[in-house]
Amino acid sequence: MNVQHVITALASLCLALTANASEMKISSLSFQNGGSIPTKFSHEGGNANPPLKIEGVPTHAKSLALIVEDPDAPGGLFTHWLVWNIDPKTASVAEHGVPKGSTEGTNGFGEGGYGGPQPPSGTHRYYFKIFALDRMLILPNGAKRSDLEKAMKGHVIAQAELMGRYSAK
Repeated sequence: MNVQHVITALASLCLALTANASEMKISSLSFQNGGSIPTKFSHEGGNANPPLKIEGVPTHAKSLALIVEDPDAPGGLFTHWLVWNIDPKTASVAEHGVPKGSTEGTNGFGEGGYGGPQPPSGTHRYYFKIFALDRMLILPNGAKRSDLEKAMKGHVIAQAELMGRYSAK
């Protein structure tokens, strides 16, 4: 094989990987990207997680991880939900649901599971970040965000995010 063939093959592989990663999306039927999150998904409302739709997961992904965060919290980044070892074939997360077989961590409220928006004042942004990983994660139920991030390091092959806003009531 000559050098030109190798370069062409590598360029094709890079384009395929880039195209696959850029296709991954996360959305919700309950709010648009950049839109307002309905009260029933807030901590003071029903505290149910919103329904989520996941698309374009790379075919070679072994698992997914979901992090929901508020970067506008007074004390800095606040974690609202941690879920990992989600089956990469998962196309949706039901309202008030957890993907079958996945594991949840401890949120910023010190609880397991989802903790909805509850800004002390003003309007905050909430990011729903989905990560495609090249492996399953070995973490116990209730692990903290720092543990999840450490386990994910070097294993993210694609990611997407959805941002919603919520105002203090």
